[in-house]
Amino acid sequence: MTTPENATTRIPRTVVVVGGGPAAHRLVEALSARAEPGTVRITVLAEEAHRPYDRVALSRRLYAEDEDLTLAPALWEHPDVTLRLGERAVSVDPATRSVTTSTGDVLAYDDLVLATGSSAPVPDIVGKEHALVYRTIDDVQHLRTEVRRRAAELGRPARVLVAGGGLLGLEAAGGVAALGADAAVVHSGSWLMSAQLDEGAGQALGRLIAAQGVTLHLGTRPRAIVTDDAGAVTGVTFASAQRTPADLVVFAIGITPRDELARDAGLELGPRGGVAIGTECRSSDPHIWAIGEVASFDGRCVGLVAPANAMAEVVADRLLGGAAEFTTVDDATKLKLSGVEVASFGDALATAENALEIVYADPARGLYQKIVVSDDAKTLLGGMFVGDASPYASLRPLVGSALTSEPAAYLSAAGAEPPADDALPDAALVCSCNNVTVGTVRDAVVGAHGDHGEACTTLGPLKACTRAGTQCGSCVPLVKKILESELAKAGVTVSRALCEHFSLSRQELFESVRVLQLTSFEEILARFGSGRGCDVCKPVVGSILATQQGEYILDGGRGTLQDTNDRAMANMQKDGTYSVVPRIPGGEISPAKLAVIAQVATDFGLYTKITGGQRIDMFGARLEQLPDIWRRLVDAGFESGQAYGKALRNVKSCVGSTWCRFGVQDSVSMAVNLELRYRGLRAPHKFKFGVSGCARECAEARGKDVGVIATDKGWNMYVGGNGGFQPTHAQLLAGDLDDETLVRYIDRYLMYYIRTADRLQRTARWMEDLDGGLDHVRDVVVHDSLGLAEDLEAAMARHVDTYQDEWAATLADPERLRRFRSFVNAPATPDPTVARVPERDQSRPATEEDRRAGAVLLSGATIPVRDGAGGGRGR
Repeated sequence: MTTPENATTRIPRTVVVVGGGPAAHRLVEALSARAEPGTVRITVLAEEAHRPYDRVALSRRLYAEDEDLTLAPALWEHPDVTLRLGERAVSVDPATRSVTTSTGDVLAYDDLVLATGSSAPVPDIVGKEHALVYRTIDDVQHLRTEVRRRAAELGRPARVLVAGGGLLGLEAAGGVAALGADAAVVHSGSWLMSAQLDEGAGQALGRLIAAQGVTLHLGTRPRAIVTDDAGAVTGVTFASAQRTPADLVVFAIGITPRDELARDAGLELGPRGGVAIGTECRSSDPHIWAIGEVASFDGRCVGLVAPANAMAEVVADRLLGGAAEFTTVDDATKLKLSGVEVASFGDALATAENALEIVYADPARGLYQKIVVSDDAKTLLGGMFVGDASPYASLRPLVGSALTSEPAAYLSAAGAEPPADDALPDAALVCSCNNVTVGTVRDAVVGAHGDHGEACTTLGPLKACTRAGTQCGSCVPLVKKILESELAKAGVTVSRALCEHFSLSRQELFESVRVLQLTSFEEILARFGSGRGCDVCKPVVGSILATQQGEYILDGGRGTLQDTNDRAMANMQKDGTYSVVPRIPGGEISPAKLAVIAQVATDFGLYTKITGGQRIDMFGARLEQLPDIWRRLVDAGFESGQAYGKALRNVKSCVGSTWCRFGVQDSVSMAVNLELRYRGLRAPHKFKFGVSGCARECAEARGKDVGVIATDKGWNMYVGGNGGFQPTHAQLLAGDLDDETLVRYIDRYLMYYIRTADRLQRTARWMEDLDGGLDHVRDVVVHDSLGLAEDLEAAMARHVDTYQDEWAATLADPERLRRFRSFVNAPATPDPTVARVPERDQSRPATEEDRRAGAVLLSGATIPVRDGAGGGRGR
């Protein structure tokens, strides 16, 4: 066997890796990158038919069947690496240092690395042969197929019970719910994620999950899977003797290490299974190593990607003569379901002596935030977040460090302004998945760590160089923040690149598309970008094309660029249903139209709510119901209210001089005219108007992106206000304007904002970032200092001339309507035999009992009560 010291003899060292998961991939990647060519030959035995893929993103395959999760496929083209797919190791002989495979081949090794991972356990209960698991791509594909098959057989959504209320179980439940199934979770703990969260956080999480329509059965576990005479699953009996109906049962209750090879080879095992390893990640045999979920360190196996990657790096270093050690397990976790954020890190359960817990809890909103500090309230020990995990990325690297402000200031949900002067120490871990420190990122930015000493001054190369943010992605905002901070310190202009696929800023890309008259994402990507695009650049390009082309947003391949709300042309709520918001210009509506809304809401069982923007919101519509609802609304003269798009939401008005004793101008007519003029106009962010008929300001116009307030001489125009996370009062742009001048200035202001603002930038923040701020905007809009007035007005005129109501256009085209079928073979008309949950009596105020009710009985089935409110504000 060769060693790094005698590698010049060119006798290759043979390394056999058993397992084809992420840990094996990381090991091979590290070895092949660091070893001299020809000195290490690596053979990987992968039991699955798929190349190593990202298990962290496994749930994506539920939403998109063709989602490619493959990890760096180019790795397997390396001349020193051989990947054998669909071939497993059946035995290991430490005496002869050989592995026998399922094909009968016997492979000799100098070093063997066990990366066999784990299996998904199913308890020994009656009917366990009917259980499904959630572990591999094939498992997910099978689950996806079964959910659809059972729904087709039964003529209704499949009822799926997921056993396990941990990370994996909740992801599985959220995934099947997104497929249209009626999802339920059974968990042995008294609250969800009981291994990571305390009771307060677990209860808050349970409330959020239940609000999504997922039924929860806590404090019990499955005892038997019940089937009918044909062998089809019909229900589950719990240990509590309760029985619940189910058509499919999925187990996601933890991991069982795949240690059978090690056991048969006589290796030492951990107390709970797994291959016992020390800080070298070496087993009891000096030539056999173990990494990932099969490795038992300090008596336990961990099913997280960060420690698996760290073990792989240690083994790679050791095989090449280094002395790296694996010393601790970073079990920070972050869960992101549809509308639900959960994160925990460090000593989240406050097990340290005299640890203090600072908690903000709002059960009604499903919010729970806690940080744990030392007894002097200065040193951060850990934390957990439910409902709003925004502090997680910035706080996790500070574990063990002193905080510069009062601990409560770091809890974003409490409404305090977070401190800005906490300098992260170089040793702080910014990316736990890849064990990347803050110092490593800083070095890469200044060129002390990049390849050939080159500085990484943009996010894409920085991620590639350091590996930070290349796995789960939760640390990307913090990496970007460090990048911008270091560039600013060096006096370098911070890149305004849209994302790693486009080096242009949004403003530059907008102008380039306009000048070159490009009409598709493919054209734009080929001309200015690289790769395949991402969730950052695709919606931006979709918005740019919608603004400039004025065409139906889902045609011509543009549908794939939109986010969930734009694709459905409705606002998805936290329970997976959608809200319907017809446009009511200026808040003015006839009794006949009110009656139509009332009848539609009654017929479809929708919850109704008057929004802060003087519109009527109808909640609880399923995707396939949207066309039927909108057909009736469009026939009655309604249009889409754009409550789902980054566009004009509404123009709020008082009654003005028409009715009010104090009104000096007709604010209603002006509000209606403005809303009809700018309806459907897409922008970097949503925007709102307000028109008040006098200085009493009943329409709250100074809290809007564009506020119009009547004077005895005309109108005052205010700009840059909003009621978002940083509420801002609008500022006076011009005063005493006549109707025509007011509209002309608004045209210029909006189009200048649309052309020059950054992605997802509100008008207030945009004006703050402009050199000169309000004065600059006034020069451009009022004094035409840039000579753009005519061009900006013409662009707005094109929008007005080409506007079409998106829902009316959808209803007129059968092909467009196909997007709203729940299944490809769904009937054109709904099944009249399907019962629906009756709405709560809205003649009385909602009680806490209404909100906490878990389920109602309907036709013998348990159906979760939906919390109607949610998603969006002030629409």
